[in-house]
Amino acid sequence: MDQATKKNLKILATKIRRHVVEMIGPDSVGHLGGSCSSADIVAVLYGKWLRHAPQNPRWEGRDKLIFSKGHACIAQYAVLCEYGYFPREELTKLKTLGAMLQGHPDRNKTPGIEANTGSLGQGLSICNGMALAARLDNKDTRVYCILGDAELAEGQVWEAAMTSAVFGIDNLVAIVDLNGLSATGAIADRFNLNPVADKFRGFGWNVLCIDGHDLDAIDEALAAAKATKGVPTAIIAKTVKGKGVSFAENVPGFHNGLLTAQQYRQACRELDEVLEQEAAK
Repeated sequence: MDQATKKNLKILATKIRRHVVEMIGPDSVGHLGGSCSSADIVAVLYGKWLRHAPQNPRWEGRDKLIFSKGHACIAQYAVLCEYGYFPREELTKLKTLGAMLQGHPDRNKTPGIEANTGSLGQGLSICNGMALAARLDNKDTRVYCILGDAELAEGQVWEAAMTSAVFGIDNLVAIVDLNGLSATGAIADRFNLNPVADKFRGFGWNVLCIDGHDLDAIDEALAAAKATKGVPTAIIAKTVKGKGVSFAENVPGFHNGLLTAQQYRQACRELDEVLEQEAAK
């Protein structure tokens, strides 16, 4: 990846985190942790790999991204806003009555959202259907599914994973946001799903393990996934819950926790400093 592209993606990822904080707001509760952990992945997808059309969200030639862990959809809202799918003032209306942006994604309310998710474990099944439909229609559509690692406790994920491999759905990429924490603590101490990579391999997937905050690594993994034929690809992205907000990093309480007014100001200040530093480079 050239340096100019990398700089732009770094700025985009930071803007996503900044919007996440803004959407939650001071003295309010929101899904900060998993939204911030997935921000770099979302930035590289929208900034480089995903074919999409903000002025025509239902464009037939688009690729598709599904947030199976629908509670973290505010990261997707943030990037959709950056690309002009809807006005910025919608961000501050998050979860208010009748607003475009709700706590879980709604394709009938929000331009750029492909499916209603949030009942965990269902996203990969939806993506299988979308990817197979594209194949039947002779379209080169690629479908991406972002899963939470705690979500992998849902049995439907593995039924879908088996189906993906059996039908050789190679236009499908599952990205596991492996931040290691659920709402109540370490996954390894509660419902240990390790080794995640070996599970996907056992189901017949091509598996790539990366640092989910390394923009080059994310980019290279997506390129390798596109080049892989005959089997689906799972990208196991090791991330930090709450990445980019110092007091929230690796803190389970910020899965869906209260952001005090003081913490809100600190988070905004930290992310604004990163934006200023990147812009000055």
